[in-house]
Amino acid sequence: MVPSRSTSSLPTLPCACASLRRATRAVTQLYDARLREVGLRATQFTLLQTLQRAKRLTQGELGTLLALDSTTLSRTLAPLESRGWIRAHVGEDRRERHWTLTARGRQVYQEGLAAWEGAQKRLRAILGPRRWEQLLTLSTDATLAAHHA
Repeated sequence: MVPSRSTSSLPTLPCACASLRRATRAVTQLYDARLREVGLRATQFTLLQTLQRAKRLTQGELGTLLALDSTTLSRTLAPLESRGWIRAHVGEDRRERHWTLTARGRQVYQEGLAAWEGAQKRLRAILGPRRWEQLLTLSTDATLAAHHA
């Protein structure tokens, strides 16, 4: 169960951006702590997971799906590629790059899956099922609203 506002030491912030960024940093710290056990960061696992589910995505599709700008995405993909976890393929348009997991990337993803599931389970238990679903829905809604604003 989430601590009540009266027992919480965090004030409600008047800004959606500041509130979401604070929540994101705290949740990322939880996932990073669990994933550190297998040598991954939450940002890396997210990319591996996204490619595992989609099989093949262009860099533009990855950026759109994860709401990452091109520079940040390139900086995040580079170490994964250098470790041999992902591979770029040239698209029909030679400027376009398609990304896939390599066999080693699938293995690293599987190694990180239990740690990720542990973080998911812990956060879900603290929030409870109703708030968990609300969190997922609201974060998706906020992403779409920001894209359309």
